[in-house]
Amino acid sequence: MLRKAAVTTVSNGSYLQGESNGRLPTMDSGQPAQEGKVVLKKKVTLLRGISIIIGTIIGAGIFISPKGILKNTGSVGMSLILWTACGILSLFGALCYAELGTCIKKSGGHYTYILEAFGPLPAFVRMWVELLVIRPAATAVISLAFGRYILEPFFMHCEIPELAIKLITAVGITLVMVLNSTSVSWSARIQIFLTFCKLVAILIIIVPGVIQLIKGETQHFKNAFAGNDASVMGLPLAFYSGMYAYSGWFYLNFVTEEVENPEKNIPLAICISMIIVTVGYVLTNVAYFTTISAGELLLSKAVAVTFAERLMGDFSLAVPVLVALSCFGSMNGGIFAVSRMFFVASREGHLPEILSMIHVRKHTPLPAVIVLVFSPSSGTSDCNVSGQTSASVGSSNHSRRCVHL
Repeated sequence: MLRKAAVTTVSNGSYLQGESNGRLPTMDSGQPAQEGKVVLKKKVTLLRGISIIIGTIIGAGIFISPKGILKNTGSVGMSLILWTACGILSLFGALCYAELGTCIKKSGGHYTYILEAFGPLPAFVRMWVELLVIRPAATAVISLAFGRYILEPFFMHCEIPELAIKLITAVGITLVMVLNSTSVSWSARIQIFLTFCKLVAILIIIVPGVIQLIKGETQHFKNAFAGNDASVMGLPLAFYSGMYAYSGWFYLNFVTEEVENPEKNIPLAICISMIIVTVGYVLTNVAYFTTISAGELLLSKAVAVTFAERLMGDFSLAVPVLVALSCFGSMNGGIFAVSRMFFVASREGHLPEILSMIHVRKHTPLPAVIVLVFSPSSGTSDCNVSGQTSASVGSSNHSRRCVHL
């Protein structure tokens, strides 16, 4: 059912070109792979690339707890400036990755670029840190958030059982694994749909906010720069919160070899995605301030829910579902992209060879997907760990526990 990928590598990280001695050609060498060899096909179009980037950047934070920047900047005006500045700074970083993606046409993202620039040892360390620490923690957090929010409409007036959250979390991770193991095309189509849901959720907040502005609800923008002065320690923390909210613009570079016409589509997808996300984030925060004051926003544990309750009544019940879909999209996009890092690392000899194998009929890196989902600690995180930023969804009239983002 599985076969070794048609692309092989040498110890210094460069690809072997097809030669008369029987070595295998690369995907970009312009030479056909030998008969019977299996490769990952180029199925990531421009639209799918945009959905991967937007789908992984936009998670639950913008809907639930966008108050880190406001708290550390001290005023409404400075917070909006910082949201814009972080978006522009992220765009610059994304453009650097766009250039790397067009110059080094290899999948793997960070791992591949470190391998090419600094050699195998730093790349090896970076990959194992991703495998053992970064990716399991990120998957656990976003999947537990998905489990809590998808159950929220069923437990509006009582506490959600922790066992139920963990069971739904396991189901969500399994669904993502099956989806990414079964079909690249279907995984990309689901990602497009979930990205559309994220954008609809943002529009549901932005449109009423614009209507409020048209009605003259601008009292919270008067003296926008008045308030607590941003401290020397506060601004770096505010930038950290903002940059974390925009993280994910690099994920398309993890699947470079599967992108159609990467010289054109990677820069276009990155630019379009970052513009959409930056404008969406800034306008969403503007919409919040048309209805919620700075003090109320800092006290709210679920800003989007508070906003929806005041303007849309019972429609606020849809917010947890939209947040859950947003979390599921982040899970799907992250596993789709990062599994290619492990696939490439295996191809380079930094992971067991089986992880560089591809399903002969489905053309998916099945072992790399499975090891990512079942990597250490992916199921050990607890949604009530102290010291994390907490945010709960549901009516503010009820006493609820918190889910940590």
